[in-house]
Amino acid sequence: MRLLLDTHIVLWWLADSPRLTPRSRKLIVRNEEVFVSAATAWEIAIKKSLGKLQAPENLEAALAASRFHELAISVRHALAAGALARHHDDPFDRLLVAQAHSENMTLLTSDSRLEAYGGKLALNTP
Repeated sequence: MRLLLDTHIVLWWLADSPRLTPRSRKLIVRNEEVFVSAATAWEIAIKKSLGKLQAPENLEAALAASRFHELAISVRHALAAGALARHHDDPFDRLLVAQAHSENMTLLTSDSRLEAYGGKLALNTP
């Protein structure tokens, strides 16, 4: 399974937070292809600069240390995100959904609202 992590999942993984369920931890550990989107790094950088969250000083190094692969944002991803129904208004989440669909990945998220988009989704549930 090719796994794409949403922003909360990435932050909880890096902080070793108990909010990341054992089931989700196993999914991450057992998959050799775990991806983090450039959109996630962008969202973290924006929210960190606004003082809305804490993240590692060197996010790129932290992601590499976790053996996560980078997923770039392509024009195809952007167009797919723009074409999605407005089930969810967060542009970062919509882009992650589009990337997961386009790249045949399972999106690991804590946001059950993303189920409305169909596709492969794993929820951070026990």
